[in-house]
Amino acid sequence: MTGAVMALSGPGQTAGMSVFVDHIITDLDVSRSAVSTAYMIGTLAGALALPWIGRAVDRFGVRRVLATVALAFGAFLLLLSSVRELVGLTAGFVGARALGQGGMTMISTTAVGIAVTRKRGTALGITAAAGNAGISFFPLLAERVIVELGWRWTFVAEAGLVWAVVLPIAWWGLRGVRRAPEEGESSDGTDGGDGSPAWPLRAIVRTSMFWAITSAVACSGLLTTAVFFHQVSVLGEQGLTPTQAAANFLPQTLAGLAASMAVSSATDRISPKLLVSAAMAVHAVTLAMLPLVSPGVTALAYGASLGAAASAARAVEAAAFPYYYGTNSLGTLRGLTQSVAVGSTAVGPLLLSAGYDLAGSYVPVVLVMAVPAALIAVLALFARTPRRPGTPAPAP
Repeated sequence: MTGAVMALSGPGQTAGMSVFVDHIITDLDVSRSAVSTAYMIGTLAGALALPWIGRAVDRFGVRRVLATVALAFGAFLLLLSSVRELVGLTAGFVGARALGQGGMTMISTTAVGIAVTRKRGTALGITAAAGNAGISFFPLLAERVIVELGWRWTFVAEAGLVWAVVLPIAWWGLRGVRRAPEEGESSDGTDGGDGSPAWPLRAIVRTSMFWAITSAVACSGLLTTAVFFHQVSVLGEQGLTPTQAAANFLPQTLAGLAASMAVSSATDRISPKLLVSAAMAVHAVTLAMLPLVSPGVTALAYGASLGAAASAARAVEAAAFPYYYGTNSLGTLRGLTQSVAVGSTAVGPLLLSAGYDLAGSYVPVVLVMAVPAALIAVLALFARTPRRPGTPAPAP
């Protein structure tokens, strides 16, 4: 059921919104740059709401917050169906990005992290795979409905679908979801035996592991959104036709689904920081191979590798935080990191396009963008395993 919740974040995801862009431009008689700016503002403003949503999950529980987010998400989709000018469009983007891409996605994986302690990584992998599969089909379904009903009524249909599916899941399907005590922890949320407290957020943000994971998620979001957003142009420079470049999304999606399952399951057996390092190393290698990409096998390998790297980074983040910091403040913690991640997706396409204007080619810009991924891959290996506050240091 959490996979269905994640899938229904699709109307707020970039892929789900992309099929509406040309229709909005034509109907509102505005420029593409104006719509892109409204979308960027909406994404950045929406990112600011995520820490508050995460904190609400910790305070009020998954069910209440999910129901509230779903109601509000549907309302903003209805707002988008009725917009007549850029101000209303921007407001609609704020809500759709904050509650759809951010809130629904975060709550679905946080619910699993809170309720599951045994084989948590595997459970997160199933949720991510089901959710990402649903998200990938949303543009296809929305495009068909737009042809039949028009783009405004398609937003209305999406709002109705969110309400019809997510609200029953929130009130009845997730009735048994509550925080399970961590291994070695008593049922009141304190560390078993010595009564030491759970992780406070201010202590978490002082650990090197928090910054390793957060930097990886932010960097991954920035890099992959940049090259995905400009994919037709980037791969066109390497000799692919627009059709071939668009078709490259298929291996990206399939590899991403496989990586979500594999990496999430691996967190049950392998230290998450090693998986963070591996995911960022794949990012760096994939971007560095862009000069070698041409129509055929290399283009397929590039697409599959990029999709796998992006999904792996997200999968590790969802599993690593409960693994290292427990679940007492998981909503607050993931709200903060998802805010950073969503914000990074807003600036990635602008950085790549600005670099292209300066260099006259995507290749040198993408090669420079591979450097921070490589640095994070190395530095993550040196991040120290966090110790719960009040826990004595291990004997030398």
